Amino acid sequence: MRRALLWMSLPLLLGAIPAFAAETKLDTGNTAWMLTASALVVFMTVPGLALFYGGLDKSKSILNTIAMSLVAFAIVTITWLAVGYSIAYGNDIAQFVGNPIQYFFGRGITGMNESTGYPALLDLMFQLTFAAITTALVSGSLVGRMKFSAWIVFSILWSIIVYAPIAHWVWGGGFLSNHGALDFAGGTVVHINAGIAGLVGALILGKRKEPQLIPNNVPLVALGAGILWFGWFGFNAGSALAANTVAVYAMVNTTVATSSAALAWMFIEWATAGKPTVVGISSGIVAGLVAVTPAAGFVNPVGAIFIGAIASLIAYFAVAKLKPAFGYDDALDVFGIHGIAGVVGALLTGVFADPSINEKAGLLYGNPKQVLIQVEGVVVTLVYSGVLTAVILLVAKAVTGLRAREEEEIEGLDSSQHGESAYNL
Repeated sequence: MRRALLWMSLPLLLGAIPAFAAETKLDTGNTAWMLTASALVVFMTVPGLALFYGGLDKSKSILNTIAMSLVAFAIVTITWLAVGYSIAYGNDIAQFVGNPIQYFFGRGITGMNESTGYPALLDLMFQLTFAAITTALVSGSLVGRMKFSAWIVFSILWSIIVYAPIAHWVWGGGFLSNHGALDFAGGTVVHINAGIAGLVGALILGKRKEPQLIPNNVPLVALGAGILWFGWFGFNAGSALAANTVAVYAMVNTTVATSSAALAWMFIEWATAGKPTVVGISSGIVAGLVAVTPAAGFVNPVGAIFIGAIASLIAYFAVAKLKPAFGYDDALDVFGIHGIAGVVGALLTGVFADPSINEKAGLLYGNPKQVLIQVEGVVVTLVYSGVLTAVILLVAKAVTGLRAREEEEIEGLDSSQHGESAYNL
């Protein structure tokens, strides 16, 4: 009798035990891929971007140019951990920013990402690399005449006030995300953002005393472009946030768009300037990488070919014709390549997005409204980044002064800003 009563009461006893949610299991494949992708994006900046920019600049300022990329990455690592990640990915405030203290210095970033099965802290690391390279990209417009101390102030403020809010708009639950804007890996957040910031910075700083572009080391330029292409697989395919089919499409699209862009730049330069240059081919590579970034996980490979070629041709004319016509000194063509190719890529994402790839349809697949949504993302990024960049530069000017003295600029910033030379003959 007692035994029967015990069995009858067992369900009641078990019902009194609280149910615990199963802990998300570590997905080792996704974790390994996202660790690798994060490392690839670090490699894009240090050394890829540093060598690409360094080879393009004059020999007397190559170390200063490299240092701007190196120190930007170091600075943004700290600002991102402190507040940048919170502003971008914290709980939404008015669809504009995240809670800036929610993840202060990594506080509360524990456990597993339930949707992808890797540690939540890995999200911070991957997105950190995007914030860092975006800030470093801006330096290409400013090299050869900006005080190093001013660049430090700029990098701190810009990464917090400009980059992080725009990342929230697109990827952190902000208004562009809610409106349906498509930006797979950073067309607006990274390239349009950096491109317009570079143009505004170039206009405020004014022309260099020796504004003509004379690359000091073309092999470094080609090497840097190759490293960027390699690292970009982490940038684009990593933005799938998993080792999945979308990541495969992103990798294939990155390859074919970049190849078509390199060929387009080479042939148009050959036709208009008489010779295909290594610097030109390298510039086409970067233009293609930029253009396919917003589209990488949304389009098919044929669409990617068109995006790369179209963006490269337009970027070429921006560099070869638009810049001389308006006379602005965008030293290493950040606006001409990143800004212009970023705009073209963002808009064409709204044209070529294929719903069979990632459920999002563009103009060619019956959704013309997507183009208008993409236009909104482009315009608000240009306006916000342009205005706030100007404000930050004025603050930096008040704190440290912006521009090196004329004699320092003529001597070269390696000597005047760092007390060293790349070529001790």
